[in-house]
Amino acid sequence: MTNTADEPLYWSLPRKIACRFFLVFFILYVTLNPNGVLPKVDMVYEYYIEPFHWLVVWIGAHILHLDEPITRFTGGSGDTTYDYVLLLFMVFTAAVSAALWSVIDRKARNYNKLFYWLTVIVRYYVAITMVVYGGVKIIKLQFPGPSPDRLIQPLGTMSPMGLAWTYMGYSTGFNYFTGLAELSCGLLLFFRRTATLGAVVGLVVAGNIMAINYCFDVPVKLLSTMLVIMCIFLLSKDAIRLINFFFLNKPAEAANLGPHKFKARWKNITLCVIKYVLIIYTLFGNAMSDVQAMKEYGDKAKKPPLYGLYNVQSFVRNKDTIAPLTTDASRWNKFTINYPGAARIKFMNDSLTRYNFEIDTVKHTIVMNTYADTINKARFTYQVKKDTLRLTGTFEQDSLHIVMEKYPLEKFILINRGFHWVNEFPFNR
Repeated sequence: MTNTADEPLYWSLPRKIACRFFLVFFILYVTLNPNGVLPKVDMVYEYYIEPFHWLVVWIGAHILHLDEPITRFTGGSGDTTYDYVLLLFMVFTAAVSAALWSVIDRKARNYNKLFYWLTVIVRYYVAITMVVYGGVKIIKLQFPGPSPDRLIQPLGTMSPMGLAWTYMGYSTGFNYFTGLAELSCGLLLFFRRTATLGAVVGLVVAGNIMAINYCFDVPVKLLSTMLVIMCIFLLSKDAIRLINFFFLNKPAEAANLGPHKFKARWKNITLCVIKYVLIIYTLFGNAMSDVQAMKEYGDKAKKPPLYGLYNVQSFVRNKDTIAPLTTDASRWNKFTINYPGAARIKFMNDSLTRYNFEIDTVKHTIVMNTYADTINKARFTYQVKKDTLRLTGTFEQDSLHIVMEKYPLEKFILINRGFHWVNEFPFNR
């Protein structure tokens, strides 16, 4: 393999040790957290990750002596105890490997080839992750618009993550802005000549993601932090040039952009084909899956039957009409149907409970149960007349007859305010 550009022949000891550490660490991280960056990689991941599940559980119990056993792995949350212990295992393994490697290969002059291919791996990992992140914002899947239940939820009862999701989901334009920034970062990182600019953009974009995750307690702190670290790593080879240009007002020499090529021409052609197939697959594969997902659960997805917000006008329990007292924790105040399979009841004391929701539009029946209790179900028949919804059935062993009036979502200021070029006075409510 040859390199067309000049590279340092001798590396300092700290640089060689750092390269050894990060080579092992990043390869472990990408392998144990593939994040869907390669076609079908998650399917393969399910097979080889099992021994690491066992190992991390063993480390937590016998080395770290954790108070509670590790039972949950990476899933809806990427910041589980398992993830932190796995990260500790990767850091420890990389440190030990770097130390042993330094003893065994102490006469090595440089690792130019290894460093080059390591930057390729890191570039593509960050690039594909950013393309995926950008796609779900441009198609507006990650942050849905405010649903009926969000519109009636008191601000003080929201989790920090729920507040961040509502803030991001409100504005389609802001989703486009952040999504295009992430997509641009990914596209720039795919190519050597624009990789440095991509890493600069990535540092800003990933830094913003990391700040949101930390400040709003979003459980993707580890991944977002790693993206920032990877962007800094990609910029490290140009550190002197960047410092001279941005801070010292000195000339910055041209970057070393020479590719490492194989002597055999067919190998270079094969790598080039693989590269562009991967880029095309990433862009078009994600675009197609995002468009399909948008039809299923995005803002453009078909709304479920009876979708909307309903104010309870009359509430009859066991043939007794219940007055709308604000101290009553069992009388319904509002009822929302948000998306297929989900509903929420707001009671008179402002408490909120989510329910699994099944509707049969042929038989005009509704079956509901809480997420915690899938055995005890509420069963209703319903009637709809214009904007009036009537429910009759049993709920928590009580017979109920409820009359509700549909409330137009367009009446909420958050929905109808819109955008204004001219504001004579601030509209801050």
